[in-house]
Amino acid sequence: MYNELLHIGPVTVYGYGLMIAIGIIAAYFTAEYRSKKMGLDADKIFGLTIWCVISGYIGSKVLYCITVLDELIANPENILSDLSNGWVVYGGILGGILGAVIYCRVRKMDFIAYFDMAMPSVALAQGFGRIGCFLAGCCYGAQTDFPVAVTFHNSEFAPNNVALIPTQLYSSAFNFANFFVLILIAKRTKRRGLVGGLYLVFYSVGRFVIEFFRGDLERGSVGALSTSQFISLFILAAGLIVIFMGGRRNDPSGEESV
Repeated sequence: MYNELLHIGPVTVYGYGLMIAIGIIAAYFTAEYRSKKMGLDADKIFGLTIWCVISGYIGSKVLYCITVLDELIANPENILSDLSNGWVVYGGILGGILGAVIYCRVRKMDFIAYFDMAMPSVALAQGFGRIGCFLAGCCYGAQTDFPVAVTFHNSEFAPNNVALIPTQLYSSAFNFANFFVLILIAKRTKRRGLVGGLYLVFYSVGRFVIEFFRGDLERGSVGALSTSQFISLFILAAGLIVIFMGGRRNDPSGEESV
């Protein structure tokens, strides 16, 4: 909606990029603060953050390429422009987690402990990121007659001069709520894998629902489901497995069993 926030000489500050940057910074500082509270090595959080951002970016691009592979093959001359504008959040999540696994293994860190610590911060970053989506007009909702709507006038992504469901803002609110709920749960349990697993469960369910209201249908589908809904089913299953497996390693008091 207002993606070009300001101009400083030849430099343009874009709302989408600014919100992504704010999200990453907020995620880093909350993770560093919580790592100290949890007895983890706070000095390793910066490296973990950088590694996850890079691997998440790569993952988001790879999954985007998969979803538009037919288009890229049919129009190879557009590959550079398509790649500069396309990301898939689930690819970023999966890529970031994979990057964290590798980083923890190399640095001899307890992955599950850092996974539980970091995932609320990921939800926080996503909340800011979806505000960026709103400013840019991407990830837009379907056309609506409902009074609560947004109309873009100069978006490069969303249909202009049409009332749309503000799915970006709904997603942002959901991600912020996910962050606060996970923080509250983390304060009340020491069960390994619970917070990280619940992030996967909560996000996959929320994403599955919000997809019904999205209007950017060119993102692809698998049968009656959108690509993201299809992936959500596997992420939900993965989250439940993490919770179940983590619970098996803890006794009823919440302390890890030996």
